[in-house]
Amino acid sequence: MNAVYGLFAGLSALLLVVAGFAVVTRRHFAAVVGFTAFGLLLSLAWVALAAPDVALTEAAVGGGVTGVLLLSASVQMRAKMEVLPSWGVRFIAAVLAAIVTAGLMLVVLMLPDEAPTLAPAAKESLAFTGMGNPATAVLMAYRALDTMLEKVVLLLALVAVWSLGRDHFWGGRPDFDFSTQTSGPLLLLARVLVPVGVLVGIYLFWVGADEPGGAFAGGALIAAMGLLAFFAGVARPPLVGSGWLRWAVVAGIAVFLIVGFGGFWGAGDFLAYPDGLAKPVIVVIEVAMTLSIALTLVLLVVGPPGRRP
Repeated sequence: MNAVYGLFAGLSALLLVVAGFAVVTRRHFAAVVGFTAFGLLLSLAWVALAAPDVALTEAAVGGGVTGVLLLSASVQMRAKMEVLPSWGVRFIAAVLAAIVTAGLMLVVLMLPDEAPTLAPAAKESLAFTGMGNPATAVLMAYRALDTMLEKVVLLLALVAVWSLGRDHFWGGRPDFDFSTQTSGPLLLLARVLVPVGVLVGIYLFWVGADEPGGAFAGGALIAAMGLLAFFAGVARPPLVGSGWLRWAVVAGIAVFLIVGFGGFWGAGDFLAYPDGLAKPVIVVIEVAMTLSIALTLVLLVVGPPGRRP
């Protein structure tokens, strides 16, 4: 047990060091690398806390797609903005962060020894969903509205990114095309890894009903494979004016709303599932969400349209 505690302590210390480096470094690229490394280390911390679902999502989003998105923003900032925030602004930000941290610590320390919880009652009712993974069952039953609103936030973020494009480029492709390579390790990696990665992403989505995984982890991995194909030049981002693309992006929210309002007719309440049909209905929602999440994350990274249709 001492070795385990030592490993946890070392991981915690490393997290603090990497987080501090990402905050205090004056170079944009170094900060992005530090943030990405922090996301990967944090996924290990979630594994140590026996939360594999959160660890998968953190590794795919925090250490993967978000890192690529920040790297792209860093390249653009390097060319357009060399002025860093003043020390006064940094000091105020540090003080506010310290206040939030202290507040969170007080909340945790002031909890009663036996905190009141509805976990046992909730666990007994999860059998109704037919889902073997309690994390997925909670997200799609007790927190179904929150889960749907998370997809709405992703869609609003994509709309915000698209709104940055110039009017005469609207409906065209993002300016993210890379020259097609005839050889090289990146091209080989894209041709070998992308098909395997897409299959693993589909597996993560499918197994999420009963094991760690789910729509977000699977969708994020599929999005990463799409970005790898774009970077290698074996594929091009789609036209943002394509009808199929728009429908695919909103598919997750649309299916969620259809099921939600159908709950009034089939189960007597919004986002309620009919008896005996909860698991297949949830799987249908997760299929649409996986598609929407993958496409939305890819489109967030490639940016607004920058070429004429």
